[in-house]
Amino acid sequence: MRGILAIAAHHFSHLRPDRAADYQNIAHSHQDKALSTFQTAITNMNETNCHAFFALSSLIVVYAFASPRKPGTLALTDDSQDSPGEASWLPMIRGVNSILQQVWPWVESGPLRGLLQPGVFNTMDIRLPKPATHQLKELAGLCETAEGGEEAVAAYRDAVRALQKCYAKIFTRAAVECEVGTAFTWPVEVPDKFIQLLNARAPEALVILAHYCVVLHHLDDYWWMKGWAEHVMGNIYKELNGSWREWIQWPSDTISQNERCLVWRPLSPDMIPSQTPVSMTSS
Repeated sequence: MRGILAIAAHHFSHLRPDRAADYQNIAHSHQDKALSTFQTAITNMNETNCHAFFALSSLIVVYAFASPRKPGTLALTDDSQDSPGEASWLPMIRGVNSILQQVWPWVESGPLRGLLQPGVFNTMDIRLPKPATHQLKELAGLCETAEGGEEAVAAYRDAVRALQKCYAKIFTRAAVECEVGTAFTWPVEVPDKFIQLLNARAPEALVILAHYCVVLHHLDDYWWMKGWAEHVMGNIYKELNGSWREWIQWPSDTISQNERCLVWRPLSPDMIPSQTPVSMTSS
């Protein structure tokens, strides 16, 4: 309940900007109490309470996005490069998945099963729009020339493969499927090494993240996600310099022009044959 009240208070701050500070203080108070209860009880998850844990852990992610954004920060990780105390959405999404994996069989058959990503399908055969496919191929090439050694190259390959899957899932998502759950598959599928490279602000990692912002932009109609894709993209641009900025031109233009490039259009001529998936050399 405290988690719900925290989100509700943030929503009021969104609806009533003249009283935003008051409602944000209320949200913070409720969230502190919710987290205290969560941290105390998390070691005792079971078939009965797992649904409440999953619900609250999901609301914690929503809270992170609903909280005021600080200019000049990526709010990606818990490292010192971001402002102390700022919500770090990437590890939070991964943390929710970690909790979910512990209780998956129970949650999968429980009252919140509609929030889960549906069954696995072969996303490599999905026909994506040509611009998205072209960018994925460019990223695949970037992986092969990346600095940092074979471990870094492998991490970049895996991150781009996960991005292709995420694009395909968004593109083919049925209306009844949870769009947020689909969009948040990429952060949980990238390897730990890729997260380390993001921590280090490796340009290749930032370029790949910029292309994930296209997915985040598809969530822009949710009040708590409004402006996040643009915020992250703008700060990636500041982190990069010189020719690296050319690598993020397509996702930057897509977001600034408010284009939803992964919205499915039947029989569009701007599609590629399913026989030509993005190719990446195995590590």
